[in-house]
Amino acid sequence: MSSKVVYEGWMVRYGRRKIGRSFIHMRYFVLESRLLAYYKRKPQDNQVPIKTLLIDGNCRVEDRGLKTHHGHMVYVLSVYNKKEKYLRITMAAFNIQEALVWKDKIEYVIDQHQGSQVTNGNKYISFEYKSGMDNGRTASSSDHESQFSAQEDEDDAHPNLMRRTTIGNGPPETILDWTRDSDLTNQSNNNQAFSKKHWRLLQCQNGLRIFEELLEVDYLPRSCSRAMKAVGVVEATCEEIFELVMSMDRTRFEWDCSFQYGSLVEEVDGHTAVLYHKLQLDWFPMVVWPRDLCYVRYWRRNDDGSYVVLFRSREHENCGPQPGYVRAHIESGGFNISPLKPRNGRPRTQVQHLMQIDLKGWGVSYVPSFQQHCLLQVLNSVAGLREWFSQTDERNAPPRIPVMVNMSSASVSSRKGQKLHDFSVNSANRNSVMMDEYSDEDEEFQIAEAEQEAYQNGLENDMKRTAVEEEPADQIDLSCFSGNLRRDDHDNARDCWNVSDGCNFRVRSKHFCYDKSKIPAGKHLMDLVAVDWFKDTKRMDHVARRQGCAAQVASEKGLFSLIVNLQVPASTHYSMVFYFVTKELVPGSLLQRFVDGDDEFRTSRLKLIPSVKKGSWIVRQSVGSTPCLLGKAVDCNYIRGPKYLEIDVDIGSSTVANGVLGLVIGVITSLVVDMAFLVQANSTDELPERLIGAVRVSHIDLKSAIVPKLEPDPS
Repeated sequence: MSSKVVYEGWMVRYGRRKIGRSFIHMRYFVLESRLLAYYKRKPQDNQVPIKTLLIDGNCRVEDRGLKTHHGHMVYVLSVYNKKEKYLRITMAAFNIQEALVWKDKIEYVIDQHQGSQVTNGNKYISFEYKSGMDNGRTASSSDHESQFSAQEDEDDAHPNLMRRTTIGNGPPETILDWTRDSDLTNQSNNNQAFSKKHWRLLQCQNGLRIFEELLEVDYLPRSCSRAMKAVGVVEATCEEIFELVMSMDRTRFEWDCSFQYGSLVEEVDGHTAVLYHKLQLDWFPMVVWPRDLCYVRYWRRNDDGSYVVLFRSREHENCGPQPGYVRAHIESGGFNISPLKPRNGRPRTQVQHLMQIDLKGWGVSYVPSFQQHCLLQVLNSVAGLREWFSQTDERNAPPRIPVMVNMSSASVSSRKGQKLHDFSVNSANRNSVMMDEYSDEDEEFQIAEAEQEAYQNGLENDMKRTAVEEEPADQIDLSCFSGNLRRDDHDNARDCWNVSDGCNFRVRSKHFCYDKSKIPAGKHLMDLVAVDWFKDTKRMDHVARRQGCAAQVASEKGLFSLIVNLQVPASTHYSMVFYFVTKELVPGSLLQRFVDGDDEFRTSRLKLIPSVKKGSWIVRQSVGSTPCLLGKAVDCNYIRGPKYLEIDVDIGSSTVANGVLGLVIGVITSLVVDMAFLVQANSTDELPERLIGAVRVSHIDLKSAIVPKLEPDPS
């Protein structure tokens, strides 16, 4: 008799091998009324699961907290049988909302069995476990990895006690939990000196209330600041804000103006970690040395759905003083993220950010305003959170934190420190694809060792490799192709083009459908062989018919070309034409389907990723760097020839694009712009995405455009 499916979906299979390295794989989990199982793919018919766990009243759900795997942060749950603890399944999610849903569903199933057992007078008696249900498999080593075994939290004398969650080992004794300063009932539970804090409103700034702690003494050493906190309301869920606060990736630059760099030093357990953090303070940076921090971060989720994140500085052997930085000291700090009642159907959350910090150095002693100015800059991150959520819909990206490569001491040179920084960020980006749902066993992934070796042999070459690159094909002879806009690979060249590195662009990874992760694009599918810069009194369509152009030369040599003709309307019409060439299209590939597909398919898939590398702030903001489906934004005309496909992109067909173009065209000689073209991948069999090609155009001069001699269009 088949059991009813209570819940199912893709989750992460998380584990740690005997050699100490963790692994993650995407697996399809199915929770039934008496069974938890996971599969390589969504099960069909009578497919045998990789592993199963019988669910009864003796099962428990252990909250392992947050674990870091090559830059990914995952929220880990462990489901086990308290009578036979070797019966265990460890699962994880990239966002805490999904982890909480699974936790609630599994506890619901356990509650059903406990209720039936108590009714029958058989308390916590396990159903008979049939070893055959595991298909002969034994538990992996990750199933025995728990550093803190779950408590026997339901005593036989208390059958109605239903809590089955173990949350780490609690906060470190050195961390002061300032969120409980009004609750004196826990004073006897630890050695912390809890005292009720009193606050006064200092000022209102950026929509925040800024409070200062009232102390019993009027005099404090200059180096020791009063505690200050910012309180604001953010229109987002507690989980969304918590995940953003926990991240140390590039997204943090968009809401935390005091953030320069952050990385993981040590993962103590699922709720406690040691972090390294560089502060970006704008108080006379030419005179005052920058500050950095090494601190313990602890977090927990309360029963009311609120989240608490606590900070306090500590020393660590792998995070010594860094050259060029003054090590500041956090006495107490963190976030308190509490849910409020929704308003007009929108979630609302109160965010409190407290910080009591000693910035050290001479600036604190001689300029009292230095401490308060920098502290207010840190607290303003609450306003940054509010504005970030009000201006973006991208809330599904998994949080990331670079893993630190041992920072041993102050003897490390500045250059080496920068290398470590670059390596940690890029290795985290490359490992976005370190999951394999097609492997038959839950094996560890070996790319981390390859990265370490590549770093030792030459970091520059290693950074250009990605997990999606293919073996290089035979090179095309580029000497026979030419355009009227010259190629120049020097950094300061003007009125020219060169090929932009694919690693400058991030595209959808193999597992984008599951975790929204992106990776550096890597090697291009086609070679950019020439660029033409044309002008005329009318719009120039079907430029591939021009005799002697790169597309014609490629056709004569049996090569296939894809031509992108960016049409720029003005009193004089301009066209910048890019010629991408390949030896042949791979049958059945996404690119081949795009070339031979209909216009509707092409329009729904052609994507542009722009990036202004050099230019004014207003131009960079107007152009942006968000991928854009060209066919949805502007009119595109597709011309299929025997050995080419030309795409004429009419930028003037969009009012918005035309407005941006009007801004850009006036300062085009001062701009350096990168553009990448690709076909958007929408399904797992099409992923990961690959660039058709990418180009960098530098300081283009309108006067250098020429009038083309176009053959009459036979159409």
